[in-house]
Amino acid sequence: MYDRIVIAVDGSDEAKRAARRGLQLAQGFDATVDVLSVIEQKALRLTETSDEKTRLRARGEEALTEIEELASELGHSVTTRLTEGKPAVQISEYADEQDVDLIVVGRQGLTGLGRRLLGGVTEHLLHRSDVPVLVVSGENHDSGSESDYSRILITTDGSENAEVAIPHGIAIAQRYESDVHVLNVVDLQAAGGVFNAGGLEKEFVDRLDARGQDAVDRVADKIEESAPNRTVKTAVERLRSFEGAAGGVREYVEENDVDLVVMGSHGRSNLQRQLIGSVASTVLRTVDVPVLVVKRSD
Repeated sequence: MYDRIVIAVDGSDEAKRAARRGLQLAQGFDATVDVLSVIEQKALRLTETSDEKTRLRARGEEALTEIEELASELGHSVTTRLTEGKPAVQISEYADEQDVDLIVVGRQGLTGLGRRLLGGVTEHLLHRSDVPVLVVSGENHDSGSESDYSRILITTDGSENAEVAIPHGIAIAQRYESDVHVLNVVDLQAAGGVFNAGGLEKEFVDRLDARGQDAVDRVADKIEESAPNRTVKTAVERLRSFEGAAGGVREYVEENDVDLVVMGSHGRSNLQRQLIGSVASTVLRTVDVPVLVVKRSD
């Protein structure tokens, strides 16, 4: 599944945590690793002297050296590259050129404005890249080691866009002998509208539940076909709050001690396929476990 992984770093603590995750995942899949640091074009334009440009490049080199040292500690070799430009563009183009199978990034880096905001570089990368992206938050709520994926959650709304994530969830579950949870969130507010959610007819809600159950059962069947030795738990959760489906995912992650969320980048509701779906975007902003986002290819 993952033969070549690129880890993007910027010297931030969150990027270092993401790098550790990426390196450990690479060890699990025996993948080669490229570590990429991008000197932001905007920062270069603001420099006035050659010394300032030299210091910027030195910071980039230092960020790469830190990950080289970390990789050495873990016993995994890496290739490093320092480049210049718009980070999201450089990362996605590098991944395409090198035929990378997975990109690993921190949820926010040095440019992040707040812990609950998805970093600008990360969000732009998710918009641009057709390569799956593993987004790692700065939080560390793991009960064991950082490479522990005992419980994996695959979310689905029954769409083809959502189901592209299934093979990735299966591959990681097989590699780490994980239990797999499959979740569909029935968003009653979205289904009925803000003013009607409290008065939806029972038959309509039952149909939504049935569709959700059908969606999770199809995913469970695919897991059973490919990984019959894995324990699978399915759930259809009704949600009435204004948090939307992402709120249901967050609650499920917290209540079930999920270690990794695997999801498609967008589901049924998206009008433009190249934009990250609102559910995925909100999940990335609010859960404090790694999230693997997989985009449906053209």
